[in-house]
Amino acid sequence: MPDSRPLRKIQSQGVHHITLIGADRRTSIDFWEGLLGMPFVFEQPNLDRDHESHLYFDPGDGRLITIFTDETRTPDPSRRHRDAGAVHHLALSVSQATFAQTVERLDERGIKHSGVKDRGFMDSIYFRDPLGFLIELASYRFEPPAGLTHADVLLRAHRLRVERDDHHIAPIHLADAIEDLTLSTRDSLSDDRSPKDPYAATRSIEVDEPDE
Repeated sequence: MPDSRPLRKIQSQGVHHITLIGADRRTSIDFWEGLLGMPFVFEQPNLDRDHESHLYFDPGDGRLITIFTDETRTPDPSRRHRDAGAVHHLALSVSQATFAQTVERLDERGIKHSGVKDRGFMDSIYFRDPLGFLIELASYRFEPPAGLTHADVLLRAHRLRVERDDHHIAPIHLADAIEDLTLSTRDSLSDDRSPKDPYAATRSIEVDEPDE
């Protein structure tokens, strides 16, 4: 039940991504990248339906168009609910600060929701609008290096995930991708930019504890 406190907004800050129900994987890639020129940047299983694949495309602004694909589905231009071509949900981007308040602020209105969902590279929560359309509020867990986009990081993280034969993307893939992208896009005067331990030579020397 809604409580008696004043209502507060859940402030959206742009479209996070749009997800569509696709047919087979090849059709989606040929349309979104092959026709519309959107780079195919990331892929993993659909974390809610493991038999489906989840494809991510960069529409050009660093945001994402994503498609659920299933090799048992074939393209059909007569669109119906949950058929290929139907809109699955609309995702809106919110900050982590706002996301932390989302459950409370939905509960204030008595709105049923999914609870927080762990998506590895982002946090999500789902609820329906008054007409029954599914809405997602999504908040990235990372910021890309300056001058790069979330899609740049996801593309590199996807390649790391595949190289390591991991099931889906996780924070370690994101952290390693950000490190790799920084190394490849930022110059340095150093000849050797590999990881170092600056404390190795002094580890045996006793020092006073830092002041609090």
